Amino acid sequence: MRITRPGAGTVTVSELALGCAALGNLYRPVSEDAARATVDAAWDAGIRTFDTAPHYGLGLSERRLGAALRDRPRDAYTLSTKVGRLLVPHPQGDAEDDLAHGFAVSATHRRVWDFSADGVLRSLEASLGRLGVDRVDVALLHDPDDHAEQALREAYPALERLRAEGVVGAIGVGMNQSALPARFVRETDIDVVLLAGRYTLLDQDGLAELLPEAAARGRAVVVGGVFNSGLLTAPRPGATYDYAPAPRPVLDRALRLLEVSERHGVPLRATALHFPFGHPAVASVLTGARSPQEVHDTVDQLRRPIPDALWDELRAEGLLDPDTPVPSATPSGRTAPAGHPAPVGGVTPSKELS
Repeated sequence: MRITRPGAGTVTVSELALGCAALGNLYRPVSEDAARATVDAAWDAGIRTFDTAPHYGLGLSERRLGAALRDRPRDAYTLSTKVGRLLVPHPQGDAEDDLAHGFAVSATHRRVWDFSADGVLRSLEASLGRLGVDRVDVALLHDPDDHAEQALREAYPALERLRAEGVVGAIGVGMNQSALPARFVRETDIDVVLLAGRYTLLDQDGLAELLPEAAARGRAVVVGGVFNSGLLTAPRPGATYDYAPAPRPVLDRALRLLEVSERHGVPLRATALHFPFGHPAVASVLTGARSPQEVHDTVDQLRRPIPDALWDELRAEGLLDPDTPVPSATPSGRTAPAGHPAPVGGVTPSKELS
């Protein structure tokens, strides 16, 4: 697994990162054993970047991830969590579930938006307790869509101070849109953006502004949601796109992407996984998993060679703009993300961000 140190920071990132929302029982329960085995499988595959948040299962994801990493050398991995939602006890919540927010857990707490400086400190302190660690490597502002001004005026300066004090190694923002993260890149000194669903084979919104700004300023982008919530793993009627049934035009486009990929002997999910690495600002791709089998499959897709002819045909078919950057295949067939060194002799220099 390729490891890089993006930008001028001290935090490092594995090219594949594990997103841990599923460990918080996203949509359906995951057993304690399966959660632990999923993290173990990621570790064994060379993944050293792990991303979580208080939002995921009302803290369950953080607790499970912390427990699974507890016996690993702390300097051997990069741990990312988020701020912006405080978890407040909800005494009557035991009789309710949290499925309205997407998680199959008891609603023992309520989420309260808080992008104040005090909210940042309280959120991180609580996360450290759930994770069972004395520091996180990356702290991200989580979905400040409706709180942009407070996040810029209060939450960001608080994170900046924590970074200066060495409490966190890198700071940034994690969102499902590209416009506000681009503003953060222009107006602040963040290190990283976690961009979900907006730089994929189906949606290159991030290419308009965010990715060029990040590349020009030496900021790292971690791309999540590369399968657009499932459509790019198995396009078919009823498949989901951004967590809702895919509209017919989007489904038709995904089916055309599938046809081109399969003509070149490549599963569509492999093409989708490799695509973001074509842009030099992209340091890592973050994917979720709820089982070792899902981890193994994702790693297998990352290791698949993607022929240049596949990207050429996608452009010829009008499925990618001619100016969209794409990865190029190395002589050995291994797809080399633009801007990142290929492994030397199959061995990757060690060190690890998300």
